[in-house]
Amino acid sequence: MDWTSRRATAIVETALTEDRATRDATTYACIDPQQQATATVLAKQDCVLSGVGVIQRVLDVFAALDGAVVAHPEVVMHGEIFDGVRLRKGHTVAVIRHNARVILSCERVILNILQRMSGIATETRKYVDAVAGTRARILDTRKTMPGLRLLDKYAVRCGGGQNHRLDLSDGILIKNNHIDLAGGIQTVLERAHRNRRGEQPIEVEVRNLEELEQALQFGAEALLLDNMTPEMVRQAVDRVQKHTRRISTEASGGITLENVRAYAEAGVDYISVGALTHSSRAVDLSMRIQPA
Repeated sequence: MDWTSRRATAIVETALTEDRATRDATTYACIDPQQQATATVLAKQDCVLSGVGVIQRVLDVFAALDGAVVAHPEVVMHGEIFDGVRLRKGHTVAVIRHNARVILSCERVILNILQRMSGIATETRKYVDAVAGTRARILDTRKTMPGLRLLDKYAVRCGGGQNHRLDLSDGILIKNNHIDLAGGIQTVLERAHRNRRGEQPIEVEVRNLEELEQALQFGAEALLLDNMTPEMVRQAVDRVQKHTRRISTEASGGITLENVRAYAEAGVDYISVGALTHSSRAVDLSMRIQPA
């Protein structure tokens, strides 16, 4: 991930501005401006790491916002520490050597982002491991934290998952509300084929085998099997495999760690899980700061 990109920089700058990091009253009052420090970021639980590049980026953006920081921070990481790696409790993520005031003022922003991203990556890895050996691939959804989609979806990739649509312009996904407003599956698919831009694939959400037959008849190119049981998914996959065209299948709705294997074994190509980004628990990381 390019942490120097405009979008990533904007996220970091917003977080620092929200925390008024350059106006840290406690640090300003208590810490000598010349004090140097060493900070160690530690994993306090087993997890999958995501977002380690944010450490350097937060420090750099802070310097740009503050205008008074001259020294360049030193961020040291072991060669085996990188996004996507499995960490054990007690592992060192990174060591920062820099001005103590700057480290203290940036501590919470660094940890907030690292903990959220690593939490998403850790949860994603559980789902990926649960379907290992099947053809199914784990997908995320657009159920991301507003403003943080870039980070949330990158974290999913760090956990071994794949990204679904990045935004509304990224492909056609016809859902129940589209079907109802357009007047039915036939009408909505005819309009989609007529009006789509370029070669965007047309995916249609279906809730039962009857809707699946209509979607196949009128030109669906991918199928989202919504809130079906694993047995219904198996029947749907069997039907799709008999079709003359290659059509991908995706299971969605009510997917949990307890049942994801059953859906994978039903033969779908993809399983989308909204909980990866809207319900993952942040992992426990800490920053220990000592005088240099």
